[in-house]
Amino acid sequence: MHDLVQEYYGKQLTRTEDLRTSACCDASAIPEWLKPLLSNIHGDVLARYYGCGLVCPAELKGARVLDLGCGTGRDVYALSQLVGSEGEVVGVDMTDEQLAIAKQYQSYHAEQFGFDNVRFIKGYIEKLTELELAPGSFDVIVSNCVINLSPDKSAVMQGIYDLLKPGGEFYFSDVYADRRVPDAVKLDPVLYGECLGGALYWKDFERLAHQTGFADPRLVEDRVLDITDKALLPRIGIIQFFSATYRLFKLDQLETACEDYGQAVIYKGSITNHPNSFMLDKHHFIETGKVFPVCGNTWSMLKDTRFAAHFEFIGDFSRHYGIFKGCGTDLPFETTSDSGAAPCC
Repeated sequence: MHDLVQEYYGKQLTRTEDLRTSACCDASAIPEWLKPLLSNIHGDVLARYYGCGLVCPAELKGARVLDLGCGTGRDVYALSQLVGSEGEVVGVDMTDEQLAIAKQYQSYHAEQFGFDNVRFIKGYIEKLTELELAPGSFDVIVSNCVINLSPDKSAVMQGIYDLLKPGGEFYFSDVYADRRVPDAVKLDPVLYGECLGGALYWKDFERLAHQTGFADPRLVEDRVLDITDKALLPRIGIIQFFSATYRLFKLDQLETACEDYGQAVIYKGSITNHPNSFMLDKHHFIETGKVFPVCGNTWSMLKDTRFAAHFEFIGDFSRHYGIFKGCGTDLPFETTSDSGAAPCC
């Protein structure tokens, strides 16, 4: 599969417009605060962008960030501006043609930003231990529509877990299916290259996350994927695909369900570009100054990570009240554009 992906992304695709589905296109609404950062990035880098979402989480100043499958470096150069001169962004990719463009414009972006805090490494995301990256050395790891292209997703996830610091975060966008993808779809070169053939069944992704040590994957946003090339529809059948952004925290104390300990948080409004509210995930939109009840896992995701200074914390773990109602096991993605979100903790 590596050869297929290198051929597809290195030679067959030359512009974003060459894609035949919306799977590897960023259809998310770009927040206003991010637009100036993207405008600083060279047009040749932007033109060969094949991501499926935004991978720029909040509160990155001074952080050390790893971008898996960085391609021509769009996200690396956006993240570079967010971490600032005291941070670092490392991009990993296996495709020579993509890395050549990323490196070609490194000095251009250093001049644009006023500092050079990025580096690019050729390598496979299944073999991160071979890249001389120190275990437990990254605050945040991101990837953008890349894990679905990997033939060994378990190795990728384990490598990510090992490279994160305690309290670190894996924040990433990828493609998922509402059921397990059959071999006819998996082995189709175009469907694989378009990020559909290698898509995980969403529940299998959750199981893989749990097995790796990420006990509570949090869905940030999602959308139904459109198959823009109708000739591909008969090869897909009735499978429904979704682009989704998740955040996974490396926290040993997390439980696999949302347990109620009577806790709450108050957001101070102090995270850059988020003065009025902070969205931890799809079900946790926390307004500034308002007491917001949370489960034990959410408490830990805020208190034992880089977000701690931006919240007040009420309660502890001394008493357990059972599970939060509404935290079920149904398909987590929106199947239509106007369906309501399921309640959660």
